[in-house]
Amino acid sequence: MTARTRPTLSALSAEIAACHACPRLVRCRERAAAAPPRRFAGETYWARGVPGFGDAKARVVLVGLAPAANGANRTGRVFTGDRSGDWLYAALHRAGLANRAASTAAGDGLVLRDAYVACVVRCAPPGNRPTPIERDRCIGFLARELALLRHARAVVALGAFAWDGAIRALHAGRALPRPRPRFGHGAVAAFGDLTVFGCYHVSQRNTFTGKLTAAMLDAVLARATGHATGSSS
Repeated sequence: MTARTRPTLSALSAEIAACHACPRLVRCRERAAAAPPRRFAGETYWARGVPGFGDAKARVVLVGLAPAANGANRTGRVFTGDRSGDWLYAALHRAGLANRAASTAAGDGLVLRDAYVACVVRCAPPGNRPTPIERDRCIGFLARELALLRHARAVVALGAFAWDGAIRALHAGRALPRPRPRFGHGAVAAFGDLTVFGCYHVSQRNTFTGKLTAAMLDAVLARATGHATGSSS
């Protein structure tokens, strides 16, 4: 394989953005763009598959469920334009993994250092509930992303769906481990060079109720970062 044909993250991102493999998800993402809530009226929506975002040399990879219909589906950047993203990027900034505490739009100057953010499913699903078939169609994108992120050593799975998706992506083309490691906040499972760290999702349902606090999120990020950089005690 020559340098000209070698896979790259940018080429994979273009492929993700152009994907139309799941008709139900395509209808959902385009319907959201066609009839946005009043606060986003007049904005141009991305309304395509959402690629990952961050440092190509990242040692820490964060994985979520799927883009929000009026968040990443609008802005084109994962975890951007909604309350979940506000929580996540503020935590990445506190951890020294981002140059600013907010992600508002592509091109806003945000830069991630040693971190990369992705999703299991790349289109906004109805009710935030992708089907197993939709997950399986999309999981190859995450598998290929992780393979291209050659420096990655820690994966932070935000929620049970992301935990399951990360394990599936790491075992693409191979049998899943039995018994399957169970998700929990603070759970850890090692798979070769990569270790998966479980964290409750940064959804409003968790952050508004106190199920996930800033201190809890910071602790998982510190543990994952320490492991990835070799600085854990």
